[in-house]
Amino acid sequence: MKVLVLFGLVAFALAEVTRFEGEKVLRLKPVLDEHVTLIRELADSIELDFWSPDSAELVTIDIDVDIHVPAAFLELASTRLQQSDMEVEVLIEDLQSSIDAQTGPTPRTHSYTKYNSWPRVQSWIDAISTSNSQLISKQSIGSTYEGRPMTLLKLGRKSSTTKPAIFLDCGIHAREWISPAFCQWFVKEALSTYGSDSQMTSLLDQMDVYVLPVFNIDGYDYTHKSNRMWRKTRSRNSGTSCLGTDPNRNWNAGWCCKSGPSARAAGASKNPCSDTYCGSRFESEIEVKNVADFIRRNKSNIKAYLTIHSYSQLVLFPYSYTYQLAAHHSELLKVAQGAASALRSLYGTRYTSGPGAATIYPAAGGSDDWAYDLGVKYSFTFELRDTGRYGFLLPESQIKPTCMETMLAVKYIAAYVQKNLY
Repeated sequence: MKVLVLFGLVAFALAEVTRFEGEKVLRLKPVLDEHVTLIRELADSIELDFWSPDSAELVTIDIDVDIHVPAAFLELASTRLQQSDMEVEVLIEDLQSSIDAQTGPTPRTHSYTKYNSWPRVQSWIDAISTSNSQLISKQSIGSTYEGRPMTLLKLGRKSSTTKPAIFLDCGIHAREWISPAFCQWFVKEALSTYGSDSQMTSLLDQMDVYVLPVFNIDGYDYTHKSNRMWRKTRSRNSGTSCLGTDPNRNWNAGWCCKSGPSARAAGASKNPCSDTYCGSRFESEIEVKNVADFIRRNKSNIKAYLTIHSYSQLVLFPYSYTYQLAAHHSELLKVAQGAASALRSLYGTRYTSGPGAATIYPAAGGSDDWAYDLGVKYSFTFELRDTGRYGFLLPESQIKPTCMETMLAVKYIAAYVQKNLY
């Protein structure tokens, strides 16, 4: 009897894994208003997973639209697209094959050039935080919806006084695996080059860097175990079976469900089944509230906020919830362009810089806008490699070069902030 029960549980667990055989990722190139209308009609009638932009509402003419089409709807979608004469490119022929190819053999221990599972990242956090007590410590800022600890690493030479700080987070969106890989790389580089790299030594002597290696831990764990394409948190929403909220639409920055004349907020949805669902209220997600509370408590000494996403190769800054330019627009643009230039110096990788709404698309309720409005002037969002060839499935062979070039950009911003502290 026990064997049968166990077998049933194993079968149930295996059945829970979402597979993507025969599913494609297409790049659409709308150049007419009719093309935009068609894409939105398709999104209303069939299940489409928008990779870029984040939702059908954000589709406009003359932008590339990357969509993941489930196998069941491929024939219908292909027929409608062919009839429209819109240019269509197949980015990924078979999504499951690309998922299988993304990661190599699972290493026995944590690796900086592999996509590590959450348990492996958690073990790494515990180990690295005791490796050099003069330069690193850890603290819990709360737990996730599913009860996992949110552990923040603090890098910086010990000081008897409170130092100015930079806050860096990775993995707000669960499927953007290159993002947590960068936070782990940053910690390794900071600790290993302290004393030999004058810029890093100066940074950690004069400032602290708070690093949240994985923001959306529940979602990240779910992408490793059940559904590689999951984006949101894993919280329950009342009145629906659809789980999760987009944690980067859940901040009190032009948040989507405000009333009043500016109530309509692009780039966020009130539909709990949407990948850009903004939540029942701002900070409804415990993960967002935990981070927001920490930054609010420490806002007098947090001078910069950096959040790492993928993909598109961009350095963005406020605002995303409005086309209005930030008060410090000129300076933020100069810093973003300097960071993009530093990044390009290593491998020639080109990043575009600018305010979020005008550079890619409007998105209400984002963390960088919230931090900026709170008073953290140097607030930037990175969208890492690539520009769509692999999208969210960047191969492990690109982790090292991506992290190495991104380090140059982050160090550029950190050095600028350090020079302009007071």
